Amino acid sequence: MADSEVVQLRIGTRAWLNLLNITPDVALPRDARLEYDLGLTGDGFDAPRWIREWAPHLCPEGRERPGFTLKSNLDRILHGSCRRPHHPSRDGLVRVDEELQKAEQLEDVPSLLLMTGDQVYADDVAGPMLHAIQCVIHQLGLYQEALEGASLNHSRELTSVANAYYHRDELLPESEFNEDLTERFFGGVRKPVFTTANAGNHLISFAEVMAMYLLVWSPEPWHLVTSAEPVDDPDELARYRKEQAAIDEFRRTLPQAARAMANVPVYMIFDDHDVTDDWNLSALWETTAYEHPFSRRIIGNALLGYLLCQGWGNQPGNFGELIKHCQKLFESSNGQHELDKAIQDDLIDQLFHFQHWHYSLPTSPRLVVLDTRTHRWRSEIRRSHPSGLMDWESLTDFQHEIMGEDAVVVVSPAPMFGVKLIEMIQRVFTFFGKPLLVDAENWMAHRGAASVLLNIFGHPRTPRHFVILSGDVHYSFAYDVRLRHKQNGPRVWQITSSGIKNEFPNALLEWLDRLNRWLFAPWSPLNWFTKRRRMWIAPRLPEGREAGERLWNGAGIGDVRLDDEGAPTAIRQLDAGGGGTIFQRRAKDD
Repeated sequence: MADSEVVQLRIGTRAWLNLLNITPDVALPRDARLEYDLGLTGDGFDAPRWIREWAPHLCPEGRERPGFTLKSNLDRILHGSCRRPHHPSRDGLVRVDEELQKAEQLEDVPSLLLMTGDQVYADDVAGPMLHAIQCVIHQLGLYQEALEGASLNHSRELTSVANAYYHRDELLPESEFNEDLTERFFGGVRKPVFTTANAGNHLISFAEVMAMYLLVWSPEPWHLVTSAEPVDDPDELARYRKEQAAIDEFRRTLPQAARAMANVPVYMIFDDHDVTDDWNLSALWETTAYEHPFSRRIIGNALLGYLLCQGWGNQPGNFGELIKHCQKLFESSNGQHELDKAIQDDLIDQLFHFQHWHYSLPTSPRLVVLDTRTHRWRSEIRRSHPSGLMDWESLTDFQHEIMGEDAVVVVSPAPMFGVKLIEMIQRVFTFFGKPLLVDAENWMAHRGAASVLLNIFGHPRTPRHFVILSGDVHYSFAYDVRLRHKQNGPRVWQITSSGIKNEFPNALLEWLDRLNRWLFAPWSPLNWFTKRRRMWIAPRLPEGREAGERLWNGAGIGDVRLDDEGAPTAIRQLDAGGGGTIFQRRAKDD
């Protein structure tokens, strides 16, 4: 391996991050399994140690090495979002591993695994996971940092303060400015604007973010974790033990999840929980969060972790300058085991102004992955109203990217066409000035962004087949979408798979599903009050549900099969625990 093909970043006294960007001398063959190996050398090694020795769990059964297949067409795509380790459901990535193990025919081998948001929950961490994070930081000597604008001065204090577990939302600095930062009310509890209702263990330091990624991607760091119950309050102890059971199960199946990611091409994009809930939801949120040094650092550390553990791998060529600045930051420790504050702040400023988190692949059909978080179209009505998910400039770039293509697969972390009732509830809360309470983020929430998006579908050169893959909402559904009064318009499919390890409250979802069918039936006049009234939308019905039900609630992974023209031939949701459903068109829609 040439020196130019590896960048080594030392992130701790006993921790190195290796970024490998290998360019083969000749083009790799298509539609055939390709195996790879990686040897480790170092002091005490007489010879390189290969994957079978240092990570045998990555090798499929009966094989000496992991491998993957570069397929000529995107004919089978697995996709999902929202992998929350302490949710009691099974891990959908285990189902990916099972699908890979049994794929004997080429057509059954997935072309890609797309992880479409919330791969980690930086803002919602279980107590046992936070304890594991602190163990990894200590054992690997991950670099710590000075903090500004908080009630603590250094990240080392995060393990010793009284609010170390389940009360981190109380660590925000007490200041007049911070009264704006904490102006959010739900059930009488005041919470920071950049956290969720489960923010008691919100990650803060860069070391915590990196340790979290190590623990959700690999079983190996768990060998560094000791058994402990670092809380005394009876209620917190009961919660900790309940979470411990879920984390133990997550850890048990982690080798299979890691094996899945090592044996199929994987691409990712962030959503809010990869950084923090409500990330850039409104112009007011942005002003409040970014103008305070403590919240700015929290957001920046999470985005830096995303760069190194997710974003860089999508298109390494986009991140050369940022990686150079990362090298500068980690080298600044100079044996002091602490990051240089000025360099860290400068790097975070660059991350906030970076313009190329989105990307596309020249596959067949073309894959276009949208950044719906950092190019927001701010509300012209009120700064507290939700921003559009993409601004005019980025939507124009998106349109230019897809114009002239016969077919395209688009990843939009939030569904472009969601459940109308839920979107209306979000609109009502926004009207009363409380968009943060209902996570009021959808494509139709902003008039300008919605109008431009819908105009893209009506453009005469828009792709004939338009598959949209989404997540975010913690339930799954599929819609067939057409333009009204335009027979030759594009065929659009909205396919949503969520979550990989998360679910919507089942009883509530059943009621929302039922009310949505009643209130927004095809004959309902309420449809004319929605921004997408120009579109004809036909929900597909999941097998295994009661007649007419449209939403599927179960952790797992989405499975889409495409024909040679890029149109879906099968839309499935594979449950993490086995089984699943297929979303079928109703006969009257054919």
